[in-house]
Amino acid sequence: MRAEPLIASQWLRRSGGCDHVPMQGELGAFLRARREALQPEDVGLRRGPRRRTRGLRREEVAELCGMSADYLSRLERGDGPRLSQPMAAALARGLRLTPDERDHLFVLCGYRAPQRRLRAEHVSPGLMRVLDRLQDTPAQVMGPLGETLLQTPPAVALFGAQTQHTGAARCAAYRWFTDPAERARYHPDEHEHNSRVNVAMLRAASAGEGPRSPAARLVGSLRRASPEFALLWERHEVGLRWSDTKRFVHPEVGALELFCQNLRDPDQSQSLLVFTATPGSESHSKLALLTVLGASGYR
Repeated sequence: MRAEPLIASQWLRRSGGCDHVPMQGELGAFLRARREALQPEDVGLRRGPRRRTRGLRREEVAELCGMSADYLSRLERGDGPRLSQPMAAALARGLRLTPDERDHLFVLCGYRAPQRRLRAEHVSPGLMRVLDRLQDTPAQVMGPLGETLLQTPPAVALFGAQTQHTGAARCAAYRWFTDPAERARYHPDEHEHNSRVNVAMLRAASAGEGPRSPAARLVGSLRRASPEFALLWERHEVGLRWSDTKRFVHPEVGALELFCQNLRDPDQSQSLLVFTATPGSESHSKLALLTVLGASGYR
């Protein structure tokens, strides 16, 4: 099974790298095999005492991918409609595919294998397994330029829904300098330091990736859009770091002081941020309330 992505990618290169007719039969078999290889524990579900299904049920995978079980069933039979690229990405995420398996899925759907930038946005199965066990905690997976790729419900309650942004606004640094609402959830005393760190980290990223990189393009956009960013850019500060302790002002629960743990996945250039509070503190009680808000679909 692990060799299949390489076989498909080699075929695509020989065909010239163009989009081609979807391989419906192969796609159905691949989806079914990956679903049956997943266990409930792999996606944060409990295994019931009477469970007899090999792997996950279609209904469970469909919920993880944001589609109907009937749609998934048709895909597995090989008679479903052609998957859009966003839906293929959702399947890759829901099935906890590795980057090679994701590339293989895209080829079977009739698309080019995603470019490096798109593959970097695919959350690794390891980070997904950790996130599955943090559903009662504010936690989110961040991309290499501060794109929010996934959030737990309490993280949505703390920060708002950040995965819905498009264009340059996907990057947290861009929103920090162009959208006042982005700063409103942080204590005012944090603003100056956060601004300087955002600029220093973008300077390091653009220098390391080169003048034509996404980081360099983001810098150019911010220098045009934000006088504050342009002024800080001229200071040439490097090596600044985020504080482990962060202070927030939440519109529902008020002031919060949280600790931020950063788990990095260097292969994917992604980070998992987890926010916790000192047990017994006022912030700990408020964080428990945020969990309730997150579970109720608060935005």
